[in-house]
Amino acid sequence: MRMNEKQALDAFAALSQETRLRIVKLLVAAGPEGMPAGVIGEEMGGASSSRISFHLSHLEQAGLLQSRREGRSIIYSAAFPALSGLVEFLMRDCCHGHPEVCNPAVAALSSCCETEKVPAHV
Repeated sequence: MRMNEKQALDAFAALSQETRLRIVKLLVAAGPEGMPAGVIGEEMGGASSSRISFHLSHLEQAGLLQSRREGRSIIYSAAFPALSGLVEFLMRDCCHGHPEVCNPAVAALSSCCETEKVPAHV
């Protein structure tokens, strides 16, 4: 998802609050399967359901989270294409012929995304 300036500003505004930033980091770590809202509240120190709902709604409106219903639960997950788009928005114009400017960030992202090599069974 290629993000424009308004979308980036909305995303940064949503992330500029401590609880919302912590929620996004939690859901990124949870992966595509996400987490129920109640579990998110517990992970946020037992915050009230109305407070967590407020933050989740804000993040969803900014396009950083998505939700789905499973039975009686609402499951929230990180919107990975939007988060990737936000990183790409920041890095899009960084090099301008000077790759040494971006290489540390690219290397850091690459190292965190490497899959563990599993030996082949013989």
